Amino acid sequence: MNGRDPAQWLELDRRARADWGPEQRGERRTPLSALCHRDGRVRYRALAEAAGHPELFPLVVVRCADWAEPVRSRARDVLAEILDAGTALTLAPMILRVADRYWGDHALGLLDGVLRQAPRERLVPLLVCGDRAVRRFAYRMAVEEGSLSPVELARAAAEDEDAVIQGRCAEAALADGARAEVVEILLGGRNPQARSAGVTALRRLGRAERAVEFLADRSALVRACARYVVRQHGVDPLPWYRARCAEPDVRPGAAIGLAECGERADAPLLWALLEHPAPGVRARAVAGLRTLDAADVRRLRPLLDDPAPGVVGEATLALLPSARALPEEWLLSRLDAGRPRWERVSAWRLLDAHGDVVRLRAAVPLLGDADVRLRTWADHAVRRFVRREPRAWWGPEVVALVERAGAVGR
Repeated sequence: MNGRDPAQWLELDRRARADWGPEQRGERRTPLSALCHRDGRVRYRALAEAAGHPELFPLVVVRCADWAEPVRSRARDVLAEILDAGTALTLAPMILRVADRYWGDHALGLLDGVLRQAPRERLVPLLVCGDRAVRRFAYRMAVEEGSLSPVELARAAAEDEDAVIQGRCAEAALADGARAEVVEILLGGRNPQARSAGVTALRRLGRAERAVEFLADRSALVRACARYVVRQHGVDPLPWYRARCAEPDVRPGAAIGLAECGERADAPLLWALLEHPAPGVRARAVAGLRTLDAADVRRLRPLLDDPAPGVVGEATLALLPSARALPEEWLLSRLDAGRPRWERVSAWRLLDAHGDVVRLRAAVPLLGDADVRLRTWADHAVRRFVRREPRAWWGPEVVALVERAGAVGR
């Protein structure tokens, strides 16, 4: 057993009690099997030995949320004895997992108390733990205790993969004012939470003009924050977007940014970008046209054959409201197994938007497809049709399709 993996311990506990029966009554009990026993009296007695078996400490944590009050109380006493700055590091993932249970908050309180009294360096391993819940807990405690500097908090916001940690650390890093070093770290973050916090802080730092650099950021959140800051600085971002979209080296973020704050009269600038050599620019231009509600079926249809999957995906989204304007037979032909996967997915989504019978026509040939996702979508579509549509309404074609799918009993 891996003592750091809560899921394995919880599964062991569940299976041990589920599999226990009369045939196991004569078997010799081990400390582990006793802690997982169906009989609460056996679990209670087993806890007396558990303090001498560090490898079983995770099960002591599980028993802290036991449904039997005597077992639960005894386990909490044992955990209070064994929990210190060292064991807290090992048991933190287990305690946080059990904390979600009805009586699991007591163990969490013990962990909180031990770690708040431990030296700062004891908390460091939890800040880089692979368990997201542990990192969230550790950073929340670090923020509350003030044990991390603004620079350390900014680095955590910029580098951690969890959005909750990013937001909490970015806010804490700027709580006592915007320092240049902290803001620079946030602006260089890989995630939108950190960059948006940094961009917003530029105003407090007195460097609002620098927010212009982020008007074409790849994140919509960062772009929105940048527009807010430059407007507060007295600058209208719309002319900036229009000028950038007219340049040959336009960035993808500028195309969608124009749509986010522009108007339908700006659509010609985006239509021109559909011929841009960069796939990202073409994709964002299509997304911008959709945002401006300026999509045109005739002009967007050729983009379903674009070599870039991202462009095809955006064109599909833009065409979904007008999917019935696209020829059904043409879309069905695009489901051919020899076509690129993104084209087949696009065709399925557009056929799906046509309605029930067309969806059924598309689904039946895909039931044996090699693509797992397409096959699954097709199967769900057939099952949904059979369950929802009264058979009295089925025409000859539908009956034939359902029989071909072997779906009468679905």
